[in-house]
Amino acid sequence: MPCLAFIPYLVFANSRSRNKLSFVSTSFVLLALGALIAGITAQAQEADLLIRGGRIVDGTGNPSFLGDVAIRGNRIVAMGHCGSMSAKRVVEAGGLTVAPGFIDMHNHSDYTLIVDGNAQSMIRQGVTSMILGEGESAGPIGGKQTPSSRRVLPGGGVPDWSDFTGYFARLLRQGISTNVGSYVGSSQIWTYVRGERSGPPTSAELDEMRALVRKAMEEGALGVSSSLSGPPGSWIDTDTLVAMCQAAAPFGGSYSTHMRTEGRGVFASVAEAIDIGRRAGVPVDIIHLKIAEHSMWGQMPELISSIARAREQGVQVQANVYPYRAGQNDLATIIPPWAHEGGEQAMIARLKDPSLRPRLESEILNGIPGSNWYDHYTATGGWDGMLLVSLSNPGYKKFEGMRMNQVIAALNKPPLDVLFQLLEDNGGSVPTVYFHHSEKDMRFALQQSFVSIGSDGTAVATEGPLSAGHPHPRYYGTFPRILGRYVRDEHVLTMEEAVRKMTSANAAKIGILDRGILRPGMMADVTVFDAGRIIDNATYEKPHQYATGVEYVIVNGKIVLDHGRHTGARPGTILKRQDAGKD
Repeated sequence: MPCLAFIPYLVFANSRSRNKLSFVSTSFVLLALGALIAGITAQAQEADLLIRGGRIVDGTGNPSFLGDVAIRGNRIVAMGHCGSMSAKRVVEAGGLTVAPGFIDMHNHSDYTLIVDGNAQSMIRQGVTSMILGEGESAGPIGGKQTPSSRRVLPGGGVPDWSDFTGYFARLLRQGISTNVGSYVGSSQIWTYVRGERSGPPTSAELDEMRALVRKAMEEGALGVSSSLSGPPGSWIDTDTLVAMCQAAAPFGGSYSTHMRTEGRGVFASVAEAIDIGRRAGVPVDIIHLKIAEHSMWGQMPELISSIARAREQGVQVQANVYPYRAGQNDLATIIPPWAHEGGEQAMIARLKDPSLRPRLESEILNGIPGSNWYDHYTATGGWDGMLLVSLSNPGYKKFEGMRMNQVIAALNKPPLDVLFQLLEDNGGSVPTVYFHHSEKDMRFALQQSFVSIGSDGTAVATEGPLSAGHPHPRYYGTFPRILGRYVRDEHVLTMEEAVRKMTSANAAKIGILDRGILRPGMMADVTVFDAGRIIDNATYEKPHQYATGVEYVIVNGKIVLDHGRHTGARPGTILKRQDAGKD
């Protein structure tokens, strides 16, 4: 019997998805229909790869069904019951789940991919596409950026490119196992034009910022992203962010934001993000939506309601989350914004200045009255809620993976003396995990139809140069944790809804119309996993552990993970918007 390209429902038949997924354009549906017709005409031909007998969760949110997926070249050519179709390679998927490759909506692998394009910790989660760029991004590099504001590659070395064209070419030249797309960071634009300085930009500087955003969009950026909780992002005012987003709007760009604060001012921060989207005429995606202030835990329903009201008024605002109650930032975020001006060395000089000590102590321990600065110390509620990820000074390596209260006890000094010492002796930066938001709030946000999944993690590995440090477990476990803990074990989400949040919901946000759904004609990014066994293994104490349960990962038609083993294949490509309003 020939392959029937059997589809039980049309795209987004689920009423909740249909009514609320405002980012899904008509062109997305039409493309899927055209792909279906193209697939039927090709069904009698031989496939390069046939995934046979799996339970297909197609990415739309519709009910799963048993069937086959046939791939030729880099595209799906047929689906349904393809028993008579011949294939060069057959994957027997009986008892396994077949889904679109997972799209990580918020990822920080910009520089680790240069070190190792295999993206081991992400591929082994079923991730086939990573969306990069927050406040910082891989381009543009140059201008007035100081050496301290320019990223250093893991293990040493500096970027050999200056813009996205050069960065993307570098990735493709060496090869990457996943697809990659990137936003241009507002902080990256700011430091290029103004350096490490606060204060409003001049009209000439604002024109230069707009021009840099337009250039980045022409080179393939997906939109503008921001990280506003600390310098230099916190120096960027709302009007400047609107101007940057307006420059991206004609290209179909969107605005992705790590808001100004996720603590006591979180409601105002959400309102600012919505205002930027409304004024600039761009969709908004709130990065890792949370209430990171222990005194406000339980207010997520009210925060969600504020977003829902904006959506009802026509603002295209969505969000993403990761399934953990801790985030990761830097010990330096505890230092007030004014002390960061001029870069890391200038900050360290202020920490050593006795005349500034009373002011620093007061603001760190009590916050800054009337300010929207997000103080990680007061939000977290104590030193025991901070876990040190990595320290660059070899003399401090023994403290990696320890809580700050343990380090304070080991050094036997007052807490702020230890804080300043760690920053002074480690170049002004100590990546840190903060336990600052509640499981209940996270679950409530996760269940909202307009909230998708992003790891906020980085592609690392259990061996080699990317195995250093003590990273957040989300680097290894985000997507299997959703499918194992929150779908299978605790029934917070259905399998179909969870997969939608990892695939088509994210593809629609960034205007990628040929991925995120399993349909004939779509690009062949596919993840095959054991729904009964999939789980994350990484913990805060022992993070360098791969997830289990993902059996096969196919990227652009090539098998990258085969029976749970990385093949070394690097078929990834660069993702650029396909719904842009400008040619």
